[in-house]
Amino acid sequence: MATVECRSISKAYGSLEVMRDFSLNIADHEFVVFLGPSGCGKSTMLRMIAGLEEISGGDLLIGGQRMNDRDPGDRGIAMVFQNYALYPHMTVRENIVFGLERAGVAKAEIESRLAPVVSALGLEVYLSRKPTELSGGQQQRVAIARATIKTPQVFLFDEPLSNLDAKLRGSLRVEIARLHKELKTTSIYVTHDQLEAMTLADRIVLMKDGRVEQMGTPEEIYQSPKTLFAAGFIGTPNMNFMEVDAVEGMLSNGNMQLSAPFAVRPGRVTIGVRPGALKPCGEGGQLRGRVQRNEFHGETRLVTVEVGRDEVNIAVPATMPLKEGQTIGLNVDACDLHLFDPASGVRLEEMAAV
Repeated sequence: MATVECRSISKAYGSLEVMRDFSLNIADHEFVVFLGPSGCGKSTMLRMIAGLEEISGGDLLIGGQRMNDRDPGDRGIAMVFQNYALYPHMTVRENIVFGLERAGVAKAEIESRLAPVVSALGLEVYLSRKPTELSGGQQQRVAIARATIKTPQVFLFDEPLSNLDAKLRGSLRVEIARLHKELKTTSIYVTHDQLEAMTLADRIVLMKDGRVEQMGTPEEIYQSPKTLFAAGFIGTPNMNFMEVDAVEGMLSNGNMQLSAPFAVRPGRVTIGVRPGALKPCGEGGQLRGRVQRNEFHGETRLVTVEVGRDEVNIAVPATMPLKEGQTIGLNVDACDLHLFDPASGVRLEEMAAV
């Protein structure tokens, strides 16, 4: 396998710049996920690594070798696409080994590679079938097998699970994670699904508007988002945001009175707090509000509470008896508060560190 290094990579279509100064070092055997909303540049970046898009500026290195001008077939990569891209007239077996046969690999070598790959992905009984005889999940496993059998330096996954239902996404996500560990690959995975990113990634690269918003382990981005965008994008249910005034170590807006978790300069501040951190406490508490909605989610309920002009969501056990129209109090520990500058959207601790 190999390292991947992106040095100040940019991408422009004429005067339209869609990627700006993208720099990233991916270690050998690391699983990195490009995460972000549609249009953020994550698939464009993956396609530049694959050689399917021209790099406008900067350098791409795979295994220490500059790849900017190399053809896709000479980069030592294998790619799994969103739409499977299987040959409909070929059997499953023929689809899997087609690339090796085109490359002139000996039949004995092909057979030795084929057996462990189809076994790992549970495809033995489907080898003689055509893609049209398979379900979507089975077709995607064939596409993964076709990439795996090449034993490339780097695996690229372009939203491979987005066309599948939730149950199939869950099972294939587990298979991709297992294969990564067994093959000890270097993998880059593109998705807009934060659950896929949080469960698969050694490191997440969160992207926005053609640039890196934040990178780190799933735990780092969840626990210490550096911007309002990162805080709002990561986490289900979404983080709550409220604007308050910081005065003498207190955070208030007329409907709440909270102690700041650290020294904050006087002025407007945006508070972020996750739904699970807000604890109902009868009619007392640091915040008071009226229950607007109560959604049953199985083991939990997502309850929307109107606090002054703000609506906040709280996550509570399904057995907690909260009724619509009921007035309740909420408490939150200062250590569970995330504070951001309303103008720049930057986490206040990050601004203090500059």
